[in-house]
Amino acid sequence: MKTIVVGTIPIKDFLYAFEIPSFDGRDLVFNKGRVPCTMGTSATYTATMITMREMKCEEKPLLMTSGDIGKADGSIVLYENLIENVDRVDAGILVLHYIMPIITLMKKFADKIRKMPKKPFLIADAGAMYAVKAANVGGLFDVLTPDPGEMAFLADPKAIHPTYMERHLFEIDTADVPKLVEQAYHYVSMPNILIIKGQKDYIIHRGRIVNIVEEPVVPTLEPIGGTGDTLTGIMTGLIAGGMPPLEAAVNAAKVNRVAGLLANPTPRTKVYEIIGKIPVAIHEVLNKGL
Repeated sequence: MKTIVVGTIPIKDFLYAFEIPSFDGRDLVFNKGRVPCTMGTSATYTATMITMREMKCEEKPLLMTSGDIGKADGSIVLYENLIENVDRVDAGILVLHYIMPIITLMKKFADKIRKMPKKPFLIADAGAMYAVKAANVGGLFDVLTPDPGEMAFLADPKAIHPTYMERHLFEIDTADVPKLVEQAYHYVSMPNILIIKGQKDYIIHRGRIVNIVEEPVVPTLEPIGGTGDTLTGIMTGLIAGGMPPLEAAVNAAKVNRVAGLLANPTPRTKVYEIIGKIPVAIHEVLNKGL
């Protein structure tokens, strides 16, 4: 299944690219340069690529990216390319990741998707997820992957950005998740599936908690940036490989945790070290039933 990951990278002068970069174990290697695989879009893409390889997918995922250090210039480039070309790239799965939440452009993208005879399977994480919520187009998407703090934002019907929430992100913990899920599906346009990533990973289907993944417990993963990004990528790769989306969500949460455990992490561990363990983790989860 043709899979495209879309998101910015925090490098000022990195110009627009739409290609299949290679992974050398630490960096993504593009035609015009290298990008450290430490977190964000690069981590999600690499986890997607490796998972698709393990799932014996015929195609490698494409990455649509541009540099953006918070000025929205790279994000605007990505939105404009999506709006112009999404009906021509023939994507089966489209993942929107680190892009600035520009409401007007997200609404234009959603309008373009609605006009397609067959829309791609849509996944949003990070900044794209904020844009989806602010534009109130969550029901057009198939999966969102928030952490508990982001879930509180999604569930707040008045908030258009986490800054303006009634509760601060740091006040939210996993104990709040069931209430937040109920509130979100009552008041806000939401997708069929959520993965709420945290100390416990909650798998939500149409407003119901259908699974909670909490083992293995790896406390040292908490300070390592990018582990939520890898979960999104693993799930994407499993779906691209033919696994039903809800099953993929559960297994991705398990694979991500097992990969973290296999990396024997310390606070200095980089996410590319965890990504390197994804193939073994997939084998452990899918073949041994962990």
